[in-house]
Amino acid sequence: MPNGILIIDKPAGWTSMDVCAKIRGILREKRVGHGGTLDPMATGVLPVFVGRATRAVEFAENGDKEYVAGLRLGLVTNTQDTTGEALEEREALVTGEQLEAALARFRGDILQVPPMYSAIKINGKKLYELARKGKEVERKPRPVTIRALELLNRPEAGGDFSLRVRCSKGTYVRTLCHDIGQVLGCGGCMSSLRRTMAAGFTLADAVTLEDVQERGEALLRPPDSLFAGYPAVTLRSPGQEKRVRSGAPVTVPGTADGTYRVYGPGGDFLCLSQAAGGELKAIKNFFGA
Repeated sequence: MPNGILIIDKPAGWTSMDVCAKIRGILREKRVGHGGTLDPMATGVLPVFVGRATRAVEFAENGDKEYVAGLRLGLVTNTQDTTGEALEEREALVTGEQLEAALARFRGDILQVPPMYSAIKINGKKLYELARKGKEVERKPRPVTIRALELLNRPEAGGDFSLRVRCSKGTYVRTLCHDIGQVLGCGGCMSSLRRTMAAGFTLADAVTLEDVQERGEALLRPPDSLFAGYPAVTLRSPGQEKRVRSGAPVTVPGTADGTYRVYGPGGDFLCLSQAAGGELKAIKNFFGA
């Protein structure tokens, strides 16, 4: 049965779940999930987890992500991107220097009000469902972190600016574009979005759905590739491996406190574990069916 990770370069017009459904059909495996939703208009890095590798989805979702976004000034829409209905249009005579000054306000820890067109639930209702009925409800600001925000171009008058954004989980880049426009006084929205990094994987790692159709399981990365940033520990005996597989902690003297990839004596990836005082306890197991 197929198990592993595919780094898909998501095409425009597809939802993240569309991509999962397509891969489910190609690989004939029901257990398929993704590591971080991309809106249909967005393209780029979408980690997709297959088989028992779906146990790693939570770790991919929680990491930082990086994007290149188009910022269109002078246009405000109900979706905060160019797919929505125009609410305001103004002349935007903004220089690169003025935009640079505005960007400084959005770096670091900020509060962001989630957009109405989002899947966040309030009182059991998804916000986008309410928005489609013409309803708007109060949303509490949420803390997010913008680790990098860089202006990549200085277009001719009327052109879209391009921004590089590295941010924490839960950040809405279209809301960031909207808020930048508000600070500049002319309004703004997101005109394009390409994710260039997620879960430590980049566009250089990505393949297309056509590639998967052609090569199938051969493109699957092993589940432990998600945790390449953690050091590895190889157990010394079959007895230790048996303990790990039964859910018991194991003692590995001399192991510093921290998080580790744990392998059996034969090289099988067993689990992600936390070490404390030389004892390893599993955080998540990756063996079995």
